[in-house]
Amino acid sequence: MGKRILVVDDESHILHVLSMKLQNAGFEVVTAMDGEEALDICLAEPPDLLITDYQMPLLSGLDLCRELRKHDHTRSIPAIMLTARGFTLEPDEMRQAGIREVMAKPFSPREILEKVSQLTGEAQVAH
Repeated sequence: MGKRILVVDDESHILHVLSMKLQNAGFEVVTAMDGEEALDICLAEPPDLLITDYQMPLLSGLDLCRELRKHDHTRSIPAIMLTARGFTLEPDEMRQAGIREVMAKPFSPREILEKVSQLTGEAQVAH
């Protein structure tokens, strides 16, 4: 099994689409429906990469990334932020939170897979 990816979104169809695309490419996928659940998962067994929605109940994607930076064993997890909002994060804010990419919804699953492959160093499996 490939690298472990945590996908966090409160929209089940997005979790499903991303999970299928990543699993078909050989990644191990874990999912969470909100930021607090994702934080618990990361603290228990840190993933190789985090893909998180920005707007979620309980803990936003940005707050999740900030929380991960407070712990030695989760500090270096790279993150891809998904957002439906027409906004940009400041480069400083992204760097401090460990966010490597920001992608607007709707997104191309193929494009997400390309970013994941770049950030994990894993070659894509053709499916």
